[in-house]
Amino acid sequence: MTYPLLATLAAYLIGSLSFAVLVSRLMGLNDPRTYGSKNPGATNVLRSGNKAAAVITLLLDAFKGWLPVVAVKWWGEPYGLGDGTVALVGLAAFLGHLYPVFFRFQGGKGVATAAGVILAFNPWLGLASLLTWLIIAVFFRYSSLASIVTAVFAPAYFLFGNRVAWDAPGVQVLSLAVMGLLLIWRHSENINRLLAGKESKLGAKKK
Repeated sequence: MTYPLLATLAAYLIGSLSFAVLVSRLMGLNDPRTYGSKNPGATNVLRSGNKAAAVITLLLDAFKGWLPVVAVKWWGEPYGLGDGTVALVGLAAFLGHLYPVFFRFQGGKGVATAAGVILAFNPWLGLASLLTWLIIAVFFRYSSLASIVTAVFAPAYFLFGNRVAWDAPGVQVLSLAVMGLLLIWRHSENINRLLAGKESKLGAKKK
C-alpha cells in the first residue's frame, strides 16, 4: 500500500508545478492569472503575445502529466505498481494541475496535462485525442471548444479501442472519464461564453 500512495503523492506534487506562472516569471512576462481568462495555462500565456512562452508552457504541462504515468509503467512492477496505480498517478497529476498545492490550490483547466496522461496511457489513444483537438481548433478557432469535444470523445476512444484494436485497462478508462468530467466542469464559463458568442478565439491578444 505504501508504494502506490507514495507514487500518487509524487504525481500530485509534480502536477502542482504551474508552468504557466513559472515560465512567465522566468521570461519576464506578466502573471497569466492577471489578464485574459486569468487561467494559468498555455492558451492564456499565448494572449501575452509570446508564442515561445506558450509553447514551452504547453510542453511542460503535458510532460508533467506524462512523466508520472510512464515512470510507474516502466519501473513500478517490482514495487507492486500495476494498472490501478497507473490510473491513480495520471489522475493525481491532473488534479495537481487543477488544485496545485504550491499555488494556493488555484490552478488551470488541465487540458495539456490531461493530454500528457492520455499519451502515457497509450500513444495511439493520445494521438487520436490530439487529432480531435486539432481538427476542432483549426476549424472553429476556439481552444475551449476543442478541449470540451476532446474530453467527451477521449473516453469513447478508450472504450472503442479496448474492443477492436488495443488494450485499455478499465481503471484507466475510469480515470480518463473522471478527468473528462472535470475538464468540462472547469470549462463551464467558456461554455457560457460560447453560447453567448463572446468566447475569445485562438491567438487573441490580452485586453
